[in-house]
Amino acid sequence: MSRAPRPARSGTSKAGARSETSAAEAVRHVPVLLAEVLAALALDRPGLAVDGTFGAGGYTSALLEAAPEIRVIAIDRDPSAIRAGAGLVDASAGRLRLVQGRFGDLDTLITDQGEEQADWVVLDIGVSSMQLDEAHRGFSFRQDGPLDMRMGGDGPSAADLVNGEEESTLADILYHFGEERRSRAVARAIVEARRRAPIETTAQLAELIAGVVRPEPGSPIHPATRSFQGLRIAVNDELGELVRGLHAAERVLKPGGRLAVVTFHSLEDRIVKQFFSARSGRAAQASRHLPGVERPAPKSFQLVTKGPVLPSEAETVVNPRARSAKLRAAERTDAPAPPPLSAIETLASLPAQQGRGARR
Repeated sequence: MSRAPRPARSGTSKAGARSETSAAEAVRHVPVLLAEVLAALALDRPGLAVDGTFGAGGYTSALLEAAPEIRVIAIDRDPSAIRAGAGLVDASAGRLRLVQGRFGDLDTLITDQGEEQADWVVLDIGVSSMQLDEAHRGFSFRQDGPLDMRMGGDGPSAADLVNGEEESTLADILYHFGEERRSRAVARAIVEARRRAPIETTAQLAELIAGVVRPEPGSPIHPATRSFQGLRIAVNDELGELVRGLHAAERVLKPGGRLAVVTFHSLEDRIVKQFFSARSGRAAQASRHLPGVERPAPKSFQLVTKGPVLPSEAETVVNPRARSAKLRAAERTDAPAPPPLSAIETLASLPAQQGRGARR
């Protein structure tokens, strides 16, 4: 484990501060590992920063506050996040542009904004606290709502997957993306239940799963947690988006530019770790022409963090969401961006999809 030094000025989320109505509301908007992210980025010059996961604007606000010469393009696939950020755009004096889209396309999105390269990119992976807290979005079983889970509001919903996918595919989703050990039993129960009537709400699905997966003694984790994670990742192609985002950041960053990525579970962190290891030369890569034969590869990144940076105990007390967070960061070299890494593309897909890709 490594820890980045804390910068003298860490910044706070203006967007979050404006909407604080209680302690719980304030925690929703606290960006995780904020000081560590800013230190890893080394915001020591004028330039363009890209916040690929705008959310409630916490990181974006801090980037704007770090120096008056820093401009920000912030991206979010959720139209409600873009609408909520309008006030921050107005207050930025022209330094902030909000763009609706997927961060996996961030290189194309900033080109569309008239920019060629960026100095910094930050990605905060996964579902936002606001999405979890809004029952009508259907991300959480803690409040009953429609079984939706779509970050951008488009494409198949969780209800579509639950009621339409084959049993084997459902089991794969729950096992590979949710790390649910009883995935086959849960998938079988879903198929049996939907024969009687469609599964349409989060409460219906959570109750069904709780009848199959027994809670571990003394654990506060709900039996449906892992299955809901798996479905959410599948609905939004979150791991595929992460893979595309890493490669897009690699293409768009200037030499000396930095990429900081905050992840919240092992599937995400494994992809980021392997990407940085391969691109910094720490992991050997085989030739495309001579499989199994190692070849020198240009190092497109050098590591800033030698291992995952973890939140302090004080931060996890204030913001329990930070408990599972990990930060990894690296600096772009002047080597050209190599072709995409097939190994991490494989990590982002189900076994049946490997070799042919998937994007919802």
